[in-house]
Amino acid sequence: MLYHTTTERTDMPYVNIRVTKEGVTPEQKLELIKGSTELLQRVLNKNPATTFVIIDEVETDNWGVGYDNVTTLRKQAAENKR
Repeated sequence: MLYHTTTERTDMPYVNIRVTKEGVTPEQKLELIKGSTELLQRVLNKNPATTFVIIDEVETDNWGVGYDNVTTLRKQAAENKR
């Protein structure tokens, strides 16, 4: 068990970005990390060195919208374009 005995407050912003796993590139992820960190620094004066940005990629079968998952919705959209 860890006890924190000081009254000093340490702000460690945490940003969680969730996107469907559909080809987000490492460069795009880095841009999201940089952009989120810059936004927190500019708007809330947060320290970039203690800002955490996590990007979760979710399989389309595991992402639901309404009554369907994204996999089903993508298939339906492709069929409707025909």
